[in-house]
Amino acid sequence: MKHSILIGIAALAIAGAAQAQKSTADGIAEYRQMLADGNPAELYEAKGEALWKTARGPMNATLERCDLGQGPGVVKGAFVTLPRYFEDTKQVQDLESRLITCMATLQGFNAAEIVKTPFGRGEQANVTALATWVASQSRGLRFNLPQGHAEERRSYELGKRAFFYRAGPYDFACATCHGTAGKRVRLQDLPDLTVNPGDGVGFAAWPAYRVGNGQMWGMQHRLNDCYRQQRFPYPIFGSEVTIALSTYMGVNAKGAESIAPALKR
Repeated sequence: MKHSILIGIAALAIAGAAQAQKSTADGIAEYRQMLADGNPAELYEAKGEALWKTARGPMNATLERCDLGQGPGVVKGAFVTLPRYFEDTKQVQDLESRLITCMATLQGFNAAEIVKTPFGRGEQANVTALATWVASQSRGLRFNLPQGHAEERRSYELGKRAFFYRAGPYDFACATCHGTAGKRVRLQDLPDLTVNPGDGVGFAAWPAYRVGNGQMWGMQHRLNDCYRQQRFPYPIFGSEVTIALSTYMGVNAKGAESIAPALKR
């Protein structure tokens, strides 16, 4: 009898814990939904559109001839095909590094100086705003990164190796948090990015506004912070490894619907 009572109490405790976990997840989802009705990312979208259309820089030109992979000036649909190979730079580029290329070639800005500028400052902040607006123009479209060029396939394989590479004082890899389903940290679900995690999840949600610190983050900033949490040295903005990681995640996200710019904790 006593044994049966103990089993019953244990079962109730497990059920209660599961219900509490479910309630927490539901609560977070509801909280995000309420905030999304007035997502501050909209302010960055507006700033990015203005920056795209305003003549600036030493060459006093706009970015309206910038080629993001769909042809000069074409923005819609570009975000969900990046990173990709560009013939003019002979490189695989993501959205942010490609925007810097356009700012340098069309407007005369110093690309090296922008790369060295901390996130959220100067022209680096403008790159984030531009990326936010460009991403918004593909909201609702589905990711389909090209893999036809040898450099695109090489970038994917490099990104895959980097994703599973373990090192640092904690012996962490990207896969430590995002290599299997069902993981969570600080009430935050951690999607499995080795496969397609679904619509609006993982790669399909960035750029995103971070409620916790009141900042807009692009994927370069997101990856930079991932390296910080792994206690790795910070990667250089637009470095080959960050773009390769984006290629790996982006290709894995094929068919997923973009909700960027999204809202994050």
